[in-house]
Amino acid sequence: MAVTTVLTYGTFDLFHVGHLRLLERLRERGDRLIVGVSTDNFNTGKGKQTVVPYADRAAIVGAIKGVDLVIPEETWEQKRNDILEHNVDLFVMGDDWAGKFDDLQDLCTVEYLPRTVGVSTSGLKDILRVLDPAHIEEMQSALSVVSSLLDHYRDLT
Repeated sequence: MAVTTVLTYGTFDLFHVGHLRLLERLRERGDRLIVGVSTDNFNTGKGKQTVVPYADRAAIVGAIKGVDLVIPEETWEQKRNDILEHNVDLFVMGDDWAGKFDDLQDLCTVEYLPRTVGVSTSGLKDILRVLDPAHIEEMQSALSVVSSLLDHYRDLT
């Protein structure tokens, strides 16, 4: 009986239910699930800053039921080699990447799945940003300006 191997890549920073649902859906599509987790250096090169270091993100993803292998994603170009090395049948990414990896269709099936609605790492980072001391100082400064403007307006009336 043939084994269907599924491959995906991601940063998986601030692991959330959207990540979990994606991995569950991917596992349902095959018998073996390989997940490439972006390294810190690769993310830096993409202009992304992670909260959780690579080793921890890889350990979290590797501990998820149904994930058979975690590999480091270190370059854009490695995907073709990874597909060949691991005998991948199905390459799947989120639909925010639609069309970006169609050039891999000569090696395997390429699919793009819809993201989980209402949750994203970017959204979580925006929420957590309010806890950043620099952001708090920025808000205090803005409030001071607004307060001064209100005082000035009251003086005019």
